Amino acid sequence: MPRPTRPVWPLAPVLASFLLVACGEAGNHGAGPGRPDKITTVDIGEEPSGEAPESGEIPVSVPRIAYTYRYQYRLPAERIAQVQARQASLCDKQGPQVCRVLSMQTDLGENDYASGSLTLAVAAPRARAFGQDLAELVSGQGGDQIGSAIEGEDLSKQIVDTTARLKARRLLRDRLMEVLATRKGSVAELVEAERGVAKVNEEIDQAESWLAQMQGRVDFSEMNLSYISRTPSSAGFLGPIREAVRNLDTILGTVIGALIILGAIGIPLGLVIWGIVWLVGHLRRRRDS
Repeated sequence: MPRPTRPVWPLAPVLASFLLVACGEAGNHGAGPGRPDKITTVDIGEEPSGEAPESGEIPVSVPRIAYTYRYQYRLPAERIAQVQARQASLCDKQGPQVCRVLSMQTDLGENDYASGSLTLAVAAPRARAFGQDLAELVSGQGGDQIGSAIEGEDLSKQIVDTTARLKARRLLRDRLMEVLATRKGSVAELVEAERGVAKVNEEIDQAESWLAQMQGRVDFSEMNLSYISRTPSSAGFLGPIREAVRNLDTILGTVIGALIILGAIGIPLGLVIWGIVWLVGHLRRRRDS
């Protein structure tokens, strides 16, 4: 019984398909996960899989939302760094599969002024509950949550488009590799096929990178925490006095600067006025005499 042979794909049609795909990509150069791009599809002889949805069934696509949470806290200046460290430690205790610290910054100013920020990546199903845990930690240290916001970006279309692009490129790469394996065609066509494989592999790597980045944004929500100290108005009777002392050097500098400007303008102007008065008086005396 003769062995079944794999179909040999003619080189010229496959190369023509690759060139059509490349031309379609030229108009979408530089598109990434943040901006939807146009998908160019070509018929490169894909065999039907034989799988079809049952009659009456409508495929449902689950939205892929990338969420960003923002929380703002107000604390005594001396407790900001302590609370910030405790929240970062609480994140570390959850493990890298649930929470990761991305950045942390503290700015300790003068007197009662201080601020800070903390950025976390939290597993999306745990994000809201973890935000409540962070707020409870702040209230336990005498602070208040004074602001919150939730932002969502729908990445469903970008993920679907990138997945379709990736599937098409892999199929085209398989066709080109099969043609190269059979060595059917002229030397120029084989060289062009090898270049096509390299180009398609580059596009596959790029699409995989975009897909992984978008999937990571969906799986892990970004959480931005900011901290500020109490406002000067809450400092009581000594608040305005401290503010005046802090700005004393600025006030003195402004006064001295104004005196210098006044002297630079007033002295020449005074000399001119004195000269005019003297001249008028001298003319009058000569006329009277």
